[in-house]
Amino acid sequence: MYAITGITGKVGGALARELLAAGQPVRAVVRDATRAEAWAKRGCEIATAFMEDPSSLAAAFEGATGVFILPPSEFDPQPGFPEARTVIEAVSTALLKARPDKVVCLSTIGAQADEVNLLTQRTLMEQALREMPMPVTFLRPGWFMENAAWDVASASDDGVIASYLQPLDKPVPMVATADVGRVAADLLQQTWRGARVVELEGPRRVSPNDLAAAFAGVLRRQVRAQVVERQTWEALFRTQGMKHPLPRMRMLDGFNEGWIDFESSSEEILLGRIELETVLGELVSRRI
Repeated sequence: MYAITGITGKVGGALARELLAAGQPVRAVVRDATRAEAWAKRGCEIATAFMEDPSSLAAAFEGATGVFILPPSEFDPQPGFPEARTVIEAVSTALLKARPDKVVCLSTIGAQADEVNLLTQRTLMEQALREMPMPVTFLRPGWFMENAAWDVASASDDGVIASYLQPLDKPVPMVATADVGRVAADLLQQTWRGARVVELEGPRRVSPNDLAAAFAGVLRRQVRAQVVERQTWEALFRTQGMKHPLPRMRMLDGFNEGWIDFESSSEEILLGRIELETVLGELVSRRI
């Protein structure tokens, strides 16, 4: 039995579909059982739990061959990341109590970075779960291609995508969430010892200019990338409702300055199968 958190999201859903297709039993760990009705119809066992509650998590993980941890993302964290620390404590306590055979945790590119930024939430999770007595794999994917959903409207309507990633010709590791789920399913079914890191990106790296060109191909119109100047970020993020924009700003700095990157050699990084154009085509079709 594989217990999957985050199953109602893109990565968790892709992971669960892969396991079910392989004939593996799946336990969907959800906050609200009504949101998991589709998974129950697919044959999943349903467990209700909250990522901040160690008791409910331990019950959901009980008897599992493997557990997939998808930490909730806090995009506007308070100083010191108290939201992430609460989840980390609950997950750690639950794993120690339930003692599943193995764990795969969704982490991120750049989790090894020393600079404090939005992704530090995953750094803290890795540090805690490395102390677990069972084998743990940290899956570190690149930038999600699906983040381009924020650009569909402006690309379609105005032929422009605003880019916080810069310079515009700098390629960044990106990957489709379906590839992340597929690889996570494969990792869960493997056998290993101790803690390990697996890094994953798509078939090719993508610059903002490449993203604009891919949009142009999908939309059949001219699309260009436009730099959002660094000095405007804080004010922009605050107008969007953020109270603590610095972690997000420092994450973007990390990609732009190069200190958020993979730490493995290029030949050790796994490559996904799904091309950017495929993902953009799906995003655009949902808007139509």
